[in-house]
Formats: sequence, structure tokens, C-alpha cells
Amino acid sequence: MGLFSLFKKKKPEEPKCSAVIVSAGLARRMGGIDKVLAPLGELPVLVHTLYAFQDCPVIDEIIVVAREDLVVEVGRLCREFNLDKVRKVIVGGQERIHSVQAGLGETDPEADLIAIHDGARPLVPQEVIRDAVARAALTGAAAPAVPLTDTIKRTEDGLVAETVDRSQLWAVQTPQVFEAGLIKAATQKAIDDGELLTDDCGAVERMGMKVTLTSGSQENIKITTPLDLILGEAILQARVEEGMWRCKQ
Repeated sequence: MGLFSLFKKKKPEEPKCSAVIVSAGLARRMGGIDKVLAPLGELPVLVHTLYAFQDCPVIDEIIVVAREDLVVEVGRLCREFNLDKVRKVIVGGQERIHSVQAGLGETDPEADLIAIHDGARPLVPQEVIRDAVARAALTGAAAPAVPLTDTIKRTEDGLVAETVDRSQLWAVQTPQVFEAGLIKAATQKAIDDGELLTDDCGAVERMGMKVTLTSGSQENIKITTPLDLILGEAILQARVEEGMWRCKQ
């Protein structure tokens, strides 16, 4: 009996998927700007993120994990923008893994799958969400990724030790999607072991679970620095222009 079968439940034809949006970070590299509330186009970053999951038919509910000082404001935004899939906005923990655990604990007990996504990835395309959910329904764990394009060097004491073969290296994005019982157990085990993981796939990998990679997107950027906001604006503008072009065809 494999590890996944220990957690696997009988699933309906359409698995129920909850989304946990983690947005409780301190945004230390944003120069004093709160990244999830920073304006991107006409909307705050977090609202773009929530709309991506609100509009995705494979997502049944959304749990938002926010900093304590932002819970009221995030709740107001959800009401103002009619984000009715958001079932609850809760306070995050000291580290990201604690915020994830808090969000997992608020998901629907009947959920078959749980998608965990960074609140600061506002431009995730619909197909990236759908593909990860569909693959996780088959394998138990899936995450979008894109191949690395830069040359990678490994260093020792500031000197190049080797050039790493990038052909098998991938940059993993979110949402990372898991069988519900598996990710809850894996996250609890990591916390019990004192592992402050910043990647949710790492929690299930520690338990011997293989994670399937799905197609990510170069547009699925994470807003980490003020420069990322400029790039995000460019992506939004390109989408608008593409939509206008398609309407003329």
C-alpha cells in the first residue's frame, strides 16, 4: 500500500477543492509598501489574486490568511469586490508554515483537494490553476513550474565551484495542490519536527510523496520588490492589448 493510499478517500467525479491564500508576510523587500495591498492596475494585488480563484470553476471556497493588522481591511475588500467564495479571513502565524497550517484548519472538512497559493502572485492564469488541480486529483500532489533559463553557478567562498546543469532544474510556482489529508498530515509533521519550510511541496516530499510538475507561466510572477509591480503592470497591459486584438478579429 502506497503512502497516498493511506490518505486517499473515495472521490466524486468532480473533486471538491478549497484554496488557501497565504498573505501574512512582512514584505521586507518592498521598501515600506505592503505588497498585497499595493495597487496593480486599478485593483490591489490581493484582489487580483482572489479574483483568479473566484473566477476558477474548479475552486469551491477560499480561505485567506492575513497579518493580524490587515484582517479587517482584507475582509472589507472581499465584501467590496463581491468575492463570495471567500469563506473566512483569518490571522496568520509567525512563519509561513504556521500560516498555512492555520488556513488548512479552516478549510471545508469535505474538501478532497487543497490548493495553497501565495497572495502575492496576482497574475496566475486560469489554466495554471486548473491544470494543477486536475493533476493533483490523479496523483495526490501537483505544482506548476517553469524551466530555468539563466545559467546557474554553485559557489564556495565567493568563487565559482561549478556550473550547474540547468536542463533538469525548474522554478516551482503556486498554487501547489494536494490531497487534503496528505497536506494536513505533512504540514503537521514538518512543524512537529521543527522544519520551517517555505515550500509546501517540501512538506509532502519529506514523507516520501512524489510531486508532479505541471505547466507554470512566466506571467505567474511573485510580487516581492517594487520592480515586480512594474513588471506586473506590463503584464496587465499586454493582456488588455491582447484582448482588444482578439475582439477585432
